[in-house]
Order: sequence, then C-alpha cells, then structure tokens
Amino acid sequence: MSDMRRRGIVMLGITALVAPLTVVMGSTTAQAASCTTRTGTYQKQVEKFLGRPVDGRQSSADCKAIRAFQTKHSISPNAGFAGPITWGVMDLMNKQKAVGKNPNRAGKCPTNKGRIACVDLTLQLSWIQDGKELAYGPVPVRTGRNGYETRTGLKKVYWRNIDHVSSLYNVPMPYSQFFDGGQAFHSVGISVWAPPGSHGCVNMTKNDAAKYWSMLRNGDDVFVYGRKSGT
Repeated sequence: MSDMRRRGIVMLGITALVAPLTVVMGSTTAQAASCTTRTGTYQKQVEKFLGRPVDGRQSSADCKAIRAFQTKHSISPNAGFAGPITWGVMDLMNKQKAVGKNPNRAGKCPTNKGRIACVDLTLQLSWIQDGKELAYGPVPVRTGRNGYETRTGLKKVYWRNIDHVSSLYNVPMPYSQFFDGGQAFHSVGISVWAPPGSHGCVNMTKNDAAKYWSMLRNGDDVFVYGRKSGT
C-alpha cells in the first residue's frame, strides 16, 4: 500500500472517531442561529412550561426564554422556535416530575435483589433501591440514542474507574461504573436532557454520578427496562 493511501485511510479513521464528539458534547457552532419570529407548533405548551403568557403567539420575550432553554439543554438550532424537539424535552421533564418519590410504582424493577440500580428508559430516570425501599433518587439520566441504545435486562456492575477516559472518543467519563460491555453510569459536562442521547452509557449529573459511586460496588445488580422515545 502506498504511503499516500495509507495516510488517507488513517485520516478517515481519525475523522470517524472525532465526528461524533460534536453530538456527544454539544456543538456551539451548530447552535448558532438568530432568534425566530415564527410561532411554533407547540407554542402554547412551551409558553406554559416556561411561565410565559399563554397566547399561542411568538413574541421577542417568548423567543428569548425559549432560546435560553434550548441553549441550556444543547437543543439545536437554538433559534427560539417552539418545535417538537423542544417540547419533547419539556414534556419529559413534566413526566419525570410527576413520578415523585415512587419510581417503581409499577413494580418493574426487581425488589428481591437487595441493593439494585434501576434504569427506566421510557422516562429517562434512574434510582437505587434496597428491596422495596428507595435508597436514592429518582434522578434524570441520558441514555443511548437511536442506533446506540442502552441495552435492557438484568446486569451487574463489573468494573469501576473514577477517572475513566473513553478510549474510543477520548472524552472524560468520571465516576464510571460499567455494567454491560462498554455501557456504564458516568457523569457528563452537558445537560442530561440534551438530545438525542448518549452512545449507550447512562449519563448523569456529577452529583448523582458521585452518589452512585459511593453507594454501588462491583457485583451490585443493575436493571434496565423500557424504551427511550425515538429508538
């Protein structure tokens, strides 16, 4: 193989590894957009969520509030349009809040395993329970996007690394606790509501990931169930 061809293949490989990072970490460039004057398809719902006057008509103040929400949660483009992606994030937040302190009301996460970390993909929530007793949570999480789904089923924490760095994407994964191949609980530096999702890991805030680190050990059970919207 010629040197020129070999260098081309290497560069393609590097590009393939680096390209997903703009999605994982959030791309500021991709979000650059001017504030829109268009009324969104979910205008009233978004106005109500943000505590704005609910008149169903876009105003400059509406756009500013919507855009701030989009920027905070890495929703692109952040032009202040009240569209389905923005409302989808807000609707999920509402559903998560409605769960309260009884995330296992339907009894889908096993209660006969002692300490277990539960992950509800449908509601993007996780918690730790001891038998039927809630030990921590529920907390919002960010699981795998379409094509990189967080795998369901009963698993066990098998490896922990508090300062782990991804060998695939070369990004930090603090408080990593692996439970299924390369899938792990770990903290991220962006919003846990940022669409479209992770590459399979269960992303958490730093505080929640640190708490999971302090409460779980190798051999502890993890149960993942449900289905994330859009996967």
